[in-house]
Amino acid sequence: MFTPLQIILLAFILFAMSRVLFRAKEKVLSTQAAFFWFIIWTAALIGVILPTTTTQLAEFFGVGRGVDIIVYISLALLFYLVFRIYVMIEDIRHEITSLVREIALKNFSPKKRIKKKKK
Repeated sequence: MFTPLQIILLAFILFAMSRVLFRAKEKVLSTQAAFFWFIIWTAALIGVILPTTTTQLAEFFGVGRGVDIIVYISLALLFYLVFRIYVMIEDIRHEITSLVREIALKNFSPKKRIKKKKK
C-alpha cells in the first residue's frame, strides 16, 4: 500500500511524464530532450514506487542513506542544466547582437546622418 506522499508524488510524476509526451508530440521538445526527461521521470517513478532501490544505490556508491544519493544526483543534474541554460542564453545574446548590428548597417544611410553644427 502506498503512503499519501507516494500517491501525491506518483500523480505529479505521471502528470510530468504526460507533459513530456505531449510536448514531444507537438515537436516543442526534440526527441533527445523528451527521452532525457522521460528517463528522469522514470527514475523518479521507480524511486517512489520502490524506495529501497535508492538505499541500494546509496550503498553501492558508499553514501549513507537513499535520500542522500537522490540529493547528490539532483544537485549535480541541476548544476548541469543551469550550465546548459547559461550557454544557451549566451548564444542567444551573441545572435541578437549580430542581428542588431546587421540591421543597423542595412538601415544606415550617409544622407540621413545629422550634420554637426560648426562653432
